[in-house]
Amino acid sequence: MPSEFTGKHVTVAGLGVSGVPAAKVLHGLGAHVTVVNDGDDERARTQAAELEALGVTVRLGDGDTLPEGTELIVTAPGWKPTKPLFTAAGQAGVPVWGDVELAWRLRGPDAAPWLAVTGTNGKTTTVQMLASILKAAGLRTAAVGNIGVSLLDAVTGDTEYDVLSVELSSYQLHWAPSLRAHSAAVLNLAPDHLDWHGSMEAYAADKGRIYEGNRVACVYNVDATDKPSTEDLVRAADVEEGCRAIGFTLGTPGPSQLGVVEGLLVDRAFVEDRQKNAQELAEVSDVNPPAPHNIANALAAAGLARAFGVSAAAVRDGLRAFTPDAHRIAHVADVDGVAYVDDSKATNTHATEASLAAYESIVWIAGGLAKGATFDELVAGAAKRLRGAVLIGADRALIREALARHAPEVPVVDLDRTDTGAMLQAVQEARRLARPGDTVLLAPACASMDMFTNYNQRGDAFAQAVRELGA
Repeated sequence: MPSEFTGKHVTVAGLGVSGVPAAKVLHGLGAHVTVVNDGDDERARTQAAELEALGVTVRLGDGDTLPEGTELIVTAPGWKPTKPLFTAAGQAGVPVWGDVELAWRLRGPDAAPWLAVTGTNGKTTTVQMLASILKAAGLRTAAVGNIGVSLLDAVTGDTEYDVLSVELSSYQLHWAPSLRAHSAAVLNLAPDHLDWHGSMEAYAADKGRIYEGNRVACVYNVDATDKPSTEDLVRAADVEEGCRAIGFTLGTPGPSQLGVVEGLLVDRAFVEDRQKNAQELAEVSDVNPPAPHNIANALAAAGLARAFGVSAAAVRDGLRAFTPDAHRIAHVADVDGVAYVDDSKATNTHATEASLAAYESIVWIAGGLAKGATFDELVAGAAKRLRGAVLIGADRALIREALARHAPEVPVVDLDRTDTGAMLQAVQEARRLARPGDTVLLAPACASMDMFTNYNQRGDAFAQAVRELGA
């Protein structure tokens, strides 16, 4: 049966995790597909050969020129709106969608609703927690989207779902104007990707798109103090009639909120008589790990699940069954009474602030590529918790200077090397500074690419160095 794409000339901007599925789906729907890509490396050539074998045209090394006859662009989420390709598209009146927008428009008439999550930090963990809760309720679900699993595959594949747990980045939301979720959450907001968005206001506005058209619940962070706050984004959203604002807090919850009371996660949002009643959902100890920011993630996941009608027992069982991905505040080992914790995923100051808040006495391993970040506020807030600091990476001087200004009494080891072997020396220096009862915490507050392929390799190097200590 012909589709709306049959015979349409569609340009897919970018290969990779999103571009290849988009090109395949569009080609299968009868579109004339041309893929343009900035890079021309071995991976790109392999993906190009796969697509060309299907009859897709691929242009490597030229992502800026608009192919003649293009009627629609479907872009990889990371491509900046300022690229010449999109400028040319605007001048020609060619619409630009992201792969999320394409997936949303391709949903069938009985498609599974989306429970969507965004935020500066914690998205992946929350989406995985939510999927675990939904599965505990007996629902057919999957964690998809920015988590690395194509939404296009989920909506066009043969597997039937009752509901999808969807992680969305600010990039994806920017290119998804018609997305309308069942319910959605913004976990937190802190300056990030400002080089892409142009300003904090534009970044927050793209995050806030996740609330547009929500049908049941807009879940927000009561404890957020930054402006705009997640609650501000809810107030600004145009939602369906009857959609509710549902807060989550690490404190005692008010009506229409979820929170924490005497070691319990409780719900005062999805109960009868919200002014008086509360429903116990789980114990704080059911959250793995029970660090403050991870408890907040669990409350957000619980809020979305409860909005979908999931029972309290399923929330508890799903949280108990959940195991976080590697390199997210993961306990590696105890050596001589000192805990060693890998939070290599803490690649910005907001994530690192949450990580540092989870422990009382810390030897902090930090540094890498700062991505334009400053560290004064982070260091000032954590100074009283720091036993010492070991600094690695290209931009470590920025952290060293912040420590000198705000924590001058904290001993600092500055490792003047950026090779991967520096991690072993960093762990050895941290062991020298630590005392029994302390935590040696890898929470770099920086990207990893100056020394490592990615944050996973950095965390693996830390864990290996800790194992050598134990040996």
